[in-house]
Order: sequence, then structure tokens, then C-alpha cells
Amino acid sequence: MQLNKMVSQVLYCLVVFAALLLNDVTGKLREGDCEVCVKFLTKFDATLSDEVRGNQEKLTNALKKTCGKAKNKEQKFCFYVGGVAESATYILKEITKPLGFFKPPSAICEALKKKDTQICDLAYEKPLDWKNINLKKMRVKELKKILSDWEEGCKGCVEKSDFIKKIESVKSKYVEHTEL
Repeated sequence: MQLNKMVSQVLYCLVVFAALLLNDVTGKLREGDCEVCVKFLTKFDATLSDEVRGNQEKLTNALKKTCGKAKNKEQKFCFYVGGVAESATYILKEITKPLGFFKPPSAICEALKKKDTQICDLAYEKPLDWKNINLKKMRVKELKKILSDWEEGCKGCVEKSDFIKKIESVKSKYVEHTEL
């Protein structure tokens, strides 16, 4: 008798947990959800002419071209939706068709979230606080990432101090003066 009660309680908990998971997958976007998807598609949408928007083939080609130039998280978004050659999936029509009918990017991303939740898990890295940053306390890997994000090489850099000197020498090109 007590075993049946425990089994029913466990089953009840599993049903509630499953309902919560399904609600998260199918629910409306919350503030900050699908950050990369919404921002990328909003920028892309702003570049579209009526001629391109009205032709699915041109729209798809324009999206692929934009994805070809994407970097970091936006490139990963393009990978997830099939916008780059090495993508395993291809759901570009889930983007281009609604864009052709002026559907807002947030609504498109909401629909994409239902198909593949990892699309909405992408988020931009927070920008570095250059007023309070101490490069000497950072790891070499982090210093290399800063240079990589800026598309700067560091030939001959071996020591941590070499990377710091390189960052300091090119920082003015990439960091706004108001941030310094």
C-alpha cells in the first residue's frame, strides 16, 4: 500500500517536471531570450530591399551571404540554422519565409526555439570593462582571445607580458575612448 503511494508520488513529480520542461520550450520569449537570434535577424532584416524580400531564392542567398561573414556567436547561430556550408541541419526556410512576409525577428526566433532550443541558448559575451580591467591578472588564453576577437596577431609573443604589450599597443583602435 505504501509502495503504491510512493510510486504515484514519483509519477506525479515526473509529470509536473515534464510539463515545466514543455512549457519552457513552447513558451513566449522572455527578456534576453534568443539574444543572438533576435539581434542577428534584426540587423539582417534591416538590410533587405523589397525586391529581395519578395524572392525566396534571393532572400535565402542573402542570408547565406550574411552568415558567411558572421563571427563568434552569430556564426554559431548560422551553423545551427543551416546558413553555413558545414551545417548539419537546414532550417533556413523557417527564417526566410516569415521574413518575406515581414514577420518580426522576435517571432521568428520564438518559432525557431520550438524547433531547436540551443538556438535560443546563444548569448553574446559581455564586453570587457576597460576602466577596471587588469590585464596582468588575466590568463594568457584570455589575452589571446582579446587579440583574436580584434583579428590581431601577435608574432613572436611568448611571454604573458608580450601579449599585454600587444593589447596595449592596439587597444586604442578597438576600445572607445569613453570606456577608458
